[in-house]
Amino acid sequence: MTRVGARLVLVVAIVATISCDRATKHIAATTLVGASSRSFLADTVRLEYVENTGGFLSLGADLPPAVRTGLFTIGTGLTLVALVAGAIWFRWSGWPLLGVSLFVTGGASNWLDRVVHGSVIDFINVGVGPLRTGIFNIADVAIMLGVGIVVLTELRGNMHAPPPTRTSDHTA
Repeated sequence: MTRVGARLVLVVAIVATISCDRATKHIAATTLVGASSRSFLADTVRLEYVENTGGFLSLGADLPPAVRTGLFTIGTGLTLVALVAGAIWFRWSGWPLLGVSLFVTGGASNWLDRVVHGSVIDFINVGVGPLRTGIFNIADVAIMLGVGIVVLTELRGNMHAPPPTRTSDHTA
């Protein structure tokens, strides 16, 4: 893929992630607030409005407000900036850059909710029978997808490998 093509894919992924997350949170806030949960696909997918003041799976929701602000607003903001700086510093490209971009984009969308509203809107729950996920949103999907891409790339050993060199059929 050309450098321009790779950048276009990256921009499309970032814009699509933010757009889908913002739109679905708006829809959840206007249609699910005060309503009972809705079930689809034989209860495989449930939609239920929750305002999450904690972190992943509401961890830390019971912490004092000042601690939550420090941890989930200031700490998360600094972490996201550090990830962007690291991607630039180490000149990540390809899959690792896509992974970290999805992670940062999803994290930034949730971070924006925390800054503006003090909580994050979550509304999706999936599972079969008693085996279910926590309630999450599209930004969380982007975060987990980004982590998955980076981990798989690292496991394959491609993250820090030097770029391939061109070989020539011509001999001197």
